[in-house]
Amino acid sequence: MVTLDDVAAIALALPESVESLAKRGGTRVWTVGGKSFAWERPFSKADLKRFGDTPPPEGPIVAITCADLGEKEAVLAEHRPGFFTIPHFDGYAAVLVALPAVHLEALRESLVDGWLARAPRPLADAYLAGR
Repeated sequence: MVTLDDVAAIALALPESVESLAKRGGTRVWTVGGKSFAWERPFSKADLKRFGDTPPPEGPIVAITCADLGEKEAVLAEHRPGFFTIPHFDGYAAVLVALPAVHLEALRESLVDGWLARAPRPLADAYLAGR
């Protein structure tokens, strides 16, 4: 099973990534250039209420940014295990990932894409050139 420590290891292996704790809730957040590209995202009471009788995905849950809404829709259209969204994220370029259901390589790919979406352009370009 993929864990938050796996998320941290992948995220922190990317250039200039930093892990911190959110001011509210103390959850883990990964940033580059001062911008969040992934964060731990537990469900709020409102989120859980919206699931109704449907059981919510098991956690931990991580949110990962996408370059834009088109990329988000493309990621969700692939129906990869663990990837989903909730109404709170409508109109926001990020997907949610249920760590117990995700494959490690799919998580790694999504974290890199999220990092590329938030990294300063020269840093992202240098990373891509070195791949």
